[in-house]
Formats: sequence, C-alpha cells, structure tokens
Amino acid sequence: MVKSDPEVLIKHPQLPGLSFALYAVFFYKHRLKYMRKNVFLLLGFLLSIQLSGQVGPDRYWVKFTDKNNSPYSIDQPEEYLSARSLARRNKQGIGIDSLDLPVNPDYIQAVKDIGVQVIYSTKWLNSVVIYTTNSALLDEIEALPFVQGVSKVSGKNYGDSHKAFFENEYFPGHHSSTNAGKQSQSYNYGAAYDQIHLINGIPLHEQGYDGQGMMIGVLDAGFLNVDINTAFDSLWNNNQILGTRDFVNPGGNVFQAHYHGAMVLSTMGANLPGQMVGTAPKAQYWLIRTEDAESEYLIEEINWVAGAEFADSVGVDVINTSLGYSEFDNPSQNHTYADMDGNTTPISIGADIAASKGILCVNSAGNSGSSAWYYITAPADADSICTVGAVDNNGMIADFSSHGPTSDGQIKPDVCATGSGTTIIDPWEGNVSYGSGTSFSSPITAGMAACLWQSHPNANNMEILQAMRESADKYDNPDNAYGYGIPDFEMAMGLLTKIPETAFAGTNFIVYPNPIRQNLYISTSDTGVRMSSYSIFDLSGRLVYAAEKQINLRPLAPVQLKLQKLEPGMYFIRLLTNKGKYVKKITKL
Repeated sequence: MVKSDPEVLIKHPQLPGLSFALYAVFFYKHRLKYMRKNVFLLLGFLLSIQLSGQVGPDRYWVKFTDKNNSPYSIDQPEEYLSARSLARRNKQGIGIDSLDLPVNPDYIQAVKDIGVQVIYSTKWLNSVVIYTTNSALLDEIEALPFVQGVSKVSGKNYGDSHKAFFENEYFPGHHSSTNAGKQSQSYNYGAAYDQIHLINGIPLHEQGYDGQGMMIGVLDAGFLNVDINTAFDSLWNNNQILGTRDFVNPGGNVFQAHYHGAMVLSTMGANLPGQMVGTAPKAQYWLIRTEDAESEYLIEEINWVAGAEFADSVGVDVINTSLGYSEFDNPSQNHTYADMDGNTTPISIGADIAASKGILCVNSAGNSGSSAWYYITAPADADSICTVGAVDNNGMIADFSSHGPTSDGQIKPDVCATGSGTTIIDPWEGNVSYGSGTSFSSPITAGMAACLWQSHPNANNMEILQAMRESADKYDNPDNAYGYGIPDFEMAMGLLTKIPETAFAGTNFIVYPNPIRQNLYISTSDTGVRMSSYSIFDLSGRLVYAAEKQINLRPLAPVQLKLQKLEPGMYFIRLLTNKGKYVKKITKL
C-alpha cells in the first residue's frame, strides 16, 4: 500500500505489476470497495454503486483488408463528417483521406448475414466489433475474401474476484480550502483556485477566454448523475452538453454508468461560484463512454478508437482521456513496455490518427510511478498527444505519477498539472471534494488548452501543444517525471501571439539579464549596427511601450534601457535596426 497524503493509493496484493496502480475506491460507511481497473480512478472517497452495461463474454474484432468499392467518396465528405469537423480540417489545412471513409457497408452486411451481431464499426481501424456465442461462425467470417482476421477482444467477467475491502476514515463531500474566497475579475473559483493558478490560467479567463465556442470530447467510463448534479446546471442551462454516446453498452444511459467521468468533467465544466469553477466553464461537451469499469480487455481500446472517431465526426476540438492500458484480465492481450512506442497498440494508433485530423488529444500519464510497471501506458505513449503527469498544488511531483520516456525515447509526460489533492465534485451529493490521480491533471490541462486555443483560433493543434510545452518551467531541461514541467498558459498565449515583424537572426544580439528587475541591457558582437527604435508588447500582442531611439550599438558596449516602470510580467521586446528586426521574449520581475 502506497500513501499519497491525504489519499491512499491501493494496489491489489494478488495482482502485482498492474499498470496504473490506482483502483476505483467506493465509500460505504467505513468500508472501501474497489475493482481492478487501469482507469486512473481516484481515491479516496466515493460510495459504491451498481454498474450497468456489462461487457459480453464473446465479443470479437473483425478486421477488413480494404475499403474497395465503397459507396462513400473522399470528394463528398459531408456524407459522413459534420460541417464543424470539415471546418476544423479546412482551418488547419488537413485533407480528407481513406481513413475518413466509413467501413464498406457491404462488408458489414456480409458479416451480419452469417448470423452475428455487429456492435459498431471503426473506420480508422477498418473493422467491426461483433457479438456471438457460436464460435463456429467465426470460421465463416474469416473465410470471407475481404476479412483480414478475427480475434477475441473480451472475456469472462471475474466479478467479486477483483474486489476487496479496506478501511479508510476519509469521508467525501467535505473540502476545506484557504482559497475558498479567492477570485479573479471573472470567476470566484472557490476551492479550485490553486489548481488553476498553478498553471497560470486565470489571466486567460480574465481576458474572456473560458472555452466559449470550443468543443471538448470526454472519453471515459461513465458520467454518473451529471444530468442531475447541480454543479453542471450551467452546462445544461446554456446547452453546453451537446450529447452522449455509449460504446460499452450501445444505447445505454451514460448518466447511470460509472462515476469517474463525472469527476473528470467537474475539473473542466463545473461552475459553482465560490465553491468550484473548472478550467473551461463555457466550453461545449460531448460525453462518450468507452471504458467498462467492471473488467479489462482489449475491446476497451477499440471502444476508444470508435469513440474518438465519433468525436471527430461531430467536430470536437479537444479530447480528454483519463484512461490507459497495458495489462488485461486475459494475459494474452497484455502489452509490454516495448509496445509503448506510440505506434503499436490500437488505442495509441487511434490517438495519433485523431491528432492527424486536427484534434488536440490530452491524456493522463498514469498512476504507476510507485508500481512495478512505473511507466506511462497506452495511449499516453502516442507522440502527437499531450500526456499529463500529476503534481500537487505546490508543484511537487506526485509519487504515483507515471514516468517516461516512451520505449522509443520520446519525452513523456509532456506537462504536469494538479493531480494530488485535486478539487473535484462528488458525483453523489454534488459537494466539493477532492481526490488524487493523473485522471484529474489531464482534464484540468485539457480545459485550459481549449481556452488557449480560443485565444488563438487560427493556430493548429500541434502549435497549441508546442506552446504549452515551451511555456513549461522545465522546457530547457525536461526529465522523465515532469516532462517539460508545469505549463504557464499566459506565457503559452504569448508564444502563440504573432508579432507584426519577423525576428531577424542575422545579427548577434544579447539581451540581458532575463528575467530583469529594473534595467535591461542590449549588446551585440557585430559592427555597424544602428538601432532606431524599440517596442515592448505584452503576451496578448498589445503595445505597452515604444521609443524612437537612434543608438549606435558597438561590440562590448551595452546599451541600458530603464524599465523600472514596466509592470511585472512577460513581454516581447522588438528592436528595429538597420540590419533587420529582432524579437526577444523577456520577463520583468
């Protein structure tokens, strides 16, 4: 048992080496009931519930060889993609390709005609998931000329064999915070102040960037009581919850499924002034269930890909996933660390495809930092997504936060946010509470990334991700625990700002010290350089100071600029010289 004050991370004593050694913990009086899951389920406090939507014991993945003779055309994408999805692609210069084409309906019908139930199809993996209890039919399916292969992706539910009871004295629904009254010009964040302040997201909200016009897809295990929880009233009242989809139990009610997604959503969309405000309170949300919290099989990765495809088709900008996979109830489906190369597991392949469609995918790093597994798992290994580790509100890495690198040496996680003692909403009572896990650091980041993108709507998803990385406090010296560190979203907004002139690299300028306290010095090693003016812009691109100053810059003779009256913050300084323009980011303390 590994402790992370004030919560307890519980590892099944008979199941060593699980990825993400946190388990769903449910509070019932003084007893805790948990189920083995790789969902980064938090700790410490929740009531037990009866879960619905069991995974059938006989689900199979049928992969097709091609999309030949499809009735769909790349030239008519409006038949299978929404106008918003097409607009996202057009804005980012992304074309329609064969991955966008739906699975050939003739292939699907041929499989159905054999006598099995087709649960859903996935165009990115060119396949269908089917249900049958008659294994003899599988040979007939595999004999079809357009079928590449058939594999079992579910299995037996073990029920109580994965449940245990533990004592815990922490009662949910009671959160004390010294920041309960702290607020910005726009929001009274209540107990959530620290986690938004840590990543410097409040300045974005103060400038009106609170997610409005952005669409976030939340792929999770269920969204218990989100339809009746008062913390989400503003989302319903303003039509910000656009819809739901259940890929675990198609047609099921996601509001009667698992609680995990409700807590995740609260870190972004909750809006209880003075109690808790999330990072993207004005964004729109699609709530998509892909994870079955009762068992762990490869089918959940395929569910995720189908869910991401759906999110793409309706036009989401950002996907948050607080899930991860490495080991399964059927060991033959297990991944190895070598598989964590971003290109091997179905879910990581799907995540990178989603990114190629212009979606910013944000994913929990995992909770295995103190376990035998230790590393991130799929899809956190995908190279084009934002993987998020967990710190506390003081910026210290949580011992459970999974480590990088990927097996092929990529820096992971990308960034970190509050995942230890995170303010969340209790899905049962609607109270402000808290829990720990990278399940929460991920959506905190995803919500603020949506706000960042709102501030620069013409940026593409990779520019948003790179700005987040470059703004982080360890960008110049990343490591395998923090990655690039804790992002500064105000700085990221500035990094995305298009300064009117292009930086000039032909002259060797030195601008120092940086950060500065009072005076800034400019020097050059070149001769014959004359500066005619300098200008200072804030991170939103607003001009805050300008001076016409004819100065001859000589080697080893620095010029002093007096900036005592400049307010503390981050800026860009632009120098106009006879040899070009030079732009440098500076920090005033």
